Amino acid sequence: MPVALATVAVVLNVVQGVLAVPLLNRALDRYLKLGTTPRGLLVVSGVLTLAAEIALCALIAVQGTADKERLSSVALAIGASLTPFFMAHSLVVSKRSFLAALAGAATGLLLLLALLTGSWLGSLGLAVLLVFAGVWSLGTTRPTGWILAAVRKLDAARSIETRLAVAEERLRFGRDLHDVMGRNLAVIALKSELAVQLARRERPEAAEQMVEVQRIAQESQREVREVVRGYRRADLQAELAGARSILRAAGVDCRIEGEEETQLPPEVESALGWVVREGTTNVLRHAAEVRRCAVRTRIDAHRSVLVMIMENDGVTHPPPAASGSLPGSGLKGLRERLHPLGGTLTSGPVLNGSYRLTVELPMGAATG
Repeated sequence: MPVALATVAVVLNVVQGVLAVPLLNRALDRYLKLGTTPRGLLVVSGVLTLAAEIALCALIAVQGTADKERLSSVALAIGASLTPFFMAHSLVVSKRSFLAALAGAATGLLLLLALLTGSWLGSLGLAVLLVFAGVWSLGTTRPTGWILAAVRKLDAARSIETRLAVAEERLRFGRDLHDVMGRNLAVIALKSELAVQLARRERPEAAEQMVEVQRIAQESQREVREVVRGYRRADLQAELAGARSILRAAGVDCRIEGEEETQLPPEVESALGWVVREGTTNVLRHAAEVRRCAVRTRIDAHRSVLVMIMENDGVTHPPPAASGSLPGSGLKGLRERLHPLGGTLTSGPVLNGSYRLTVELPMGAATG
């Protein structure tokens, strides 16, 4: 009989060990919220565990408690048989529910064995063994699940960071492409229209205008390549000179004031250069109504800020592209460029049908 009971217990525990691998995988998925509770596997594991415990307890009853070494071995086998089920069960329920169920099972086992055997001390020892196996399973399995959950969150955060970096690069490319091509295309359209009018009058200046269109197109190609490589920086002096030349060619009286008063850091010059480029683009869109345009750069010593104001007449309402209401619009891109430098940008109509674009940069950014 002892050999038969031990054989049954060993076979049941081998089956339990084979079942423990998919059961723990499913239980971990449930803990990580990647799957449902493996109820079927838990029921099978519980039945196998209960049958193995009954066989081991019967083995103790048959052999008696006289041989302490043999009794200790069977007690260890009882605790080991409990752990696969306890480990899986601790992952699919809350800690409070698991400990409550463990306390109830230990109390029931104590009372049942005490009534059947009449030995309260032996029953208490088995109940304590049951509690120890449950607490040990909980203490080893739940932290493992917590670590796996933390690793998954770190992987998810890294994936989100990668996607954000890609999205930021797309925004940078779209913003730069808008700023580069906006003015150039407006100039090409303006000069092409002028060339058409001169050609209809059979004026030789039409060829000169088309040569200028070709030059601007080639320059646009170069600038687009630089945007793709991410190397392009706007040069403030070049943008001011280009704005004056382009606006005067469009019949707009352009005045530049104070551009050489302050030596600015490269990143500030680049940001202000983009401001001049975008402002010029908006003026060109309304060149038929605009007659005067002024760009003034000065330092407000009282507030310790560098101020650039670009103002033109002939506009009684904000240009659609300058309002910044559309995603990727010009002024929205300018605000994104100025934000890292602590700068601000305001725009809107002023008195006498003029439109004003104002940029303010703190002196710390302007002086590097």
